[in-house]
Amino acid sequence: MKKTKFLIATAILGIATFVAIAADHIDAPAVQGGTSDITDFYAFQGENTSNIAFVANIQGLLGSGSDTQNAAFDENVMIEFNIDNTGDNVEDLVIQAIARDGKMYVFGPTAPVQTGLNSTIVSNTANQVVVDITPYGQSAIVASSGGMMAFAGPRDDPFFMDFAQYGQIIGGNAASFNNPGTDTFAGSNVLSIVVEVPKSMIGGSGTINTWVESKRRQ
Repeated sequence: MKKTKFLIATAILGIATFVAIAADHIDAPAVQGGTSDITDFYAFQGENTSNIAFVANIQGLLGSGSDTQNAAFDENVMIEFNIDNTGDNVEDLVIQAIARDGKMYVFGPTAPVQTGLNSTIVSNTANQVVVDITPYGQSAIVASSGGMMAFAGPRDDPFFMDFAQYGQIIGGNAASFNNPGTDTFAGSNVLSIVVEVPKSMIGGSGTINTWVESKRRQ
């Protein structure tokens, strides 16, 4: 793949000691309802405790029918996982994911060509894996290469929030959430990108800062 420059569209921040969760469901005006909108970001230790998994969910609140069946990764949008392993809040490593012709191409973790708002695809890195995008309703397709594993496709939205009760609390009509509450996101889907890599590829002391960005082709 040729090198292509991308410009940041939106970002969600998280700080992790191999556990991070951040969430935001289509309330950023610049990307609301768009193909670059990030809903959730997770980073956590894998089932294999020598690995760390990074998960980015985009295009939230997809319905369980045709909305999800027709949803697709935007080939003009790159998802970039940023990893700071020196504590200066500047990315030392990136993992980049971009869709092409029904496949998700994942590059990294590797040093970025440049830091900050602009990015160039690091397609010349030795760390890369290509996975077929899993169609809606089918079993997960997972690809692996060089110790890395990757998945891309629609999944049930894991985020739980009782927005109706939240509205009551904000409006002064309730003091707390119900137990159990009502999951506003039940039955809705997202498009997920999951990348699992050996911790040895990340380096550092074991505590990292990590965040994810969606970047649109210039």
